[in-house]
Amino acid sequence: MTARKRYWLMKSEPDAFSIDDLQRVGTEPWNGVRNYQARNFMRDGMKVGDGILFYHSNTKVPGIVGIATVASEAYPDDTQFDPESDYCDPKSTREQPRWMLVDVAFERKLAQVIALDEIKLHAEELGEGFPLTAKGNRLSVFPVTAAQWKLLLSLEKKPA
Repeated sequence: MTARKRYWLMKSEPDAFSIDDLQRVGTEPWNGVRNYQARNFMRDGMKVGDGILFYHSNTKVPGIVGIATVASEAYPDDTQFDPESDYCDPKSTREQPRWMLVDVAFERKLAQVIALDEIKLHAEELGEGFPLTAKGNRLSVFPVTAAQWKLLLSLEKKPA
């Protein structure tokens, strides 16, 4: 297996789209991102084959629940053009789309959730300003260093 170039954490509310949903469909467009910084990460930073920590947010036990892979280069998010969509952006045009997405492919579910509370215990090792442990950070897509990726996955409790 070749080493990945970059790593990312992507948040999703499990009632909207969960790791089980991704496992069922295999590959899915990561649509509905309406934050410019998160969009820029997808548009300018993500490359096919990059690793993704799949994170469930807004749930009883928020945390990392699986691993996925970036499966496409960035392309326009069609929901921005759909007047029926919650993510419609009337100022966006097909000629000049504002919002981009990448396809995300399922790799595996973790044996156990790496809970946010557990992650916070390692805040110092993860570094100052790590978005999951930084106060007030709401980004749904952000980069993770190779060292952070390795540390976070080391917290996975394997079944005995």
